[in-house]
Amino acid sequence: MLHLRLIVPVDLRDTVLKSLDDCVGATHVIVLPDSAVRPAGDVVLCDIARESADELLGELRELGLAERGAINVEEVALTISAAADKAEEEAPGEGADALVWEAVSEITHEESTLTAVYLAFLTVATMLAACGAVLDSAILVVGAMAVGPEFGPLAGLCVALVQRRGRPALRSLTALVAGFAFAMLLTVGFCLLMDQLGLFTKAMFEADRPNTSFIWKPDATSFVVALLAGVAGLLSLTSAKAGALVGVAISVTTVPAAANAAAAIAYGDFAQGRGSAVQLLLNMFGIVVAGVATLLVQNVVWKAVRSHRRVRDVTP
Repeated sequence: MLHLRLIVPVDLRDTVLKSLDDCVGATHVIVLPDSAVRPAGDVVLCDIARESADELLGELRELGLAERGAINVEEVALTISAAADKAEEEAPGEGADALVWEAVSEITHEESTLTAVYLAFLTVATMLAACGAVLDSAILVVGAMAVGPEFGPLAGLCVALVQRRGRPALRSLTALVAGFAFAMLLTVGFCLLMDQLGLFTKAMFEADRPNTSFIWKPDATSFVVALLAGVAGLLSLTSAKAGALVGVAISVTTVPAAANAAAAIAYGDFAQGRGSAVQLLLNMFGIVVAGVATLLVQNVVWKAVRSHRRVRDVTP
């Protein structure tokens, strides 16, 4: 279940309450007249089955509630109520399969914004991956993949492309391009510093590295893995199963490829640099293609589920 807290202007009270009354899956409706001060209006509380949330939120937006009032949505960890059980039973489909565009857009907006924290995480992950690449340590590479925050902008780009929204797409692209450029530049300096300290050497970088050579040797498998990771990543976001994102993060060679490219630039090894760049672009392209396809399929399937439920409910 999701919990909604609405600030409703007085002139929209009846319309909003009718929308809640007509919405299959809405229950526990509470009205607190004139309780809101800024913005002024009534406070309306309700619980709604996740399956019905996207349609209701769309209606509330069309009423102008986002501009004139407020719409707050929270996950409900536990609800013990016969009314809630009935609402979930009547709502179309299953809650785990429900696609709530507002929630997905909000999550990807936060994760795809170019911030100092995002740059810090990406830079640290890239430097850690550079250590793993030069030392041929698969453990360090996996750790760097888990730390890297780059899936957020990739998911944001997928959502923006499906919704055909230019500004979010540009924001996500900026976070990816500027983020990786910044992280790689600092990692080049990091590799040179480590070389001066005697911790890295060109011989170590150019030696056979059986545990990490895949980073700069892309093949068809790299693209397949990126496709699968894109599907899993977007499914985890849309179903609110964020724990699966850790598995996605350590399955694609984005941060390690950027790190190896930075080390290659530091040592003038342009063959590895080209291979790493191809690996990086191949993985990002595969994730975006698979992510967009996943969202499109989910959207079509979920619309079909809701339409089927409506037809069944009106059929005598």
